[in-house]
Amino acid sequence: MARGPRPTAVRMRRDVYRDLKLLARRCRGPFGVVCRARMLLLLRDGVGTQEAADIVGCDVRTVRKWRRRFIEDPRTTSIEDASRCGRPARISVATRCELVQIACERPKDDYTPFREIWTYASLADELHRRTGVRVSVSEVGRTLRFRAIRPHRVRQWLNTRDADFSRKAETVCDAYLNPPPDAVVLCIDEKPMQIISRRSPTRVDRRDGSVRFEYEYCRHGTQVLLAAFNVKTGRVFARVVPKRTAKATVSFVNAVARRYRGKKIIVVWDNLNTHYDGPDRRWTKLNDRQGGRFTFVHTPIHASWMNQIEIWFSILHRRVIAYGDFPTADDQRTKVEGFARHWNQHECHPFNWTWRATSRDTSRPEESAAHAT
Repeated sequence: MARGPRPTAVRMRRDVYRDLKLLARRCRGPFGVVCRARMLLLLRDGVGTQEAADIVGCDVRTVRKWRRRFIEDPRTTSIEDASRCGRPARISVATRCELVQIACERPKDDYTPFREIWTYASLADELHRRTGVRVSVSEVGRTLRFRAIRPHRVRQWLNTRDADFSRKAETVCDAYLNPPPDAVVLCIDEKPMQIISRRSPTRVDRRDGSVRFEYEYCRHGTQVLLAAFNVKTGRVFARVVPKRTAKATVSFVNAVARRYRGKKIIVVWDNLNTHYDGPDRRWTKLNDRQGGRFTFVHTPIHASWMNQIEIWFSILHRRVIAYGDFPTADDQRTKVEGFARHWNQHECHPFNWTWRATSRDTSRPEESAAHAT
């Protein structure tokens, strides 16, 4: 029986041979790479291309292709897929830069009337008007997401116009961080509350444990929470009153004075109208009756976030008010004042005030509120 010429064995270095053996034994490696490693090992042992193709289970042309590629570059990396250039870019870099520039501008009434913020569709239309290039809405989204640009996002901020912002902010921070040793620093404010009851009882979904409460509700009026937060100890003195009046606030501050007999009291509060003297000189008279023990410190205008009682109000709102069911005003008063007593007995703690009047740009005070929590 006639025989053909003996196949020429593929030569390889010892380290390459060792790496190919490891690749060929992999159970979780890329299937194509494992097959190529197996066929090269067979070719090294002198097996012919047709026989190697039958053993590996591929076409003989595939064996010849990878044999040729390995001979040209006898390294382990040569059996990996070569990088491909892909389809030529359909949208130029200049067009994408123009899209980003448009997204960073406000819409103009001349070309986009009655529009305050961009949408992907309106950006595509404006890009077509300026450049003549039409791109899809999904391509606009991909381009902006790649550069983390979100022109449809709207965030609010409040620019304080208080000319004495820095001085007032320093006074408040100094009261928090360097209080006199013989004084008590109290943050006082009012929190209006709606008395709301749900038409149906709140439930817990047994499928996922989520809380479900009735969308419709009955409104039973409003009332106001007056509270004083002790900056040093974290204790809260709270009282719920029917309405926010100057008389109720004076009565509350008198109750605060009785709780801290013989001590100097520094009151930090915002610029509400009841927090000023008014025609009746309410706070001057109160301070005279108390022997001048009170010092009233006002936060800067539009900077009530500097009052630490607002942090406690946020905790109260999430824990009690937001998802509560209050059929009557007395029921809400009992729960709110009960939470204040629970806080004082089990959870009270001072807040770590880290904001400084000189540490941030005072024209953007809302960004600094988080540093107080």
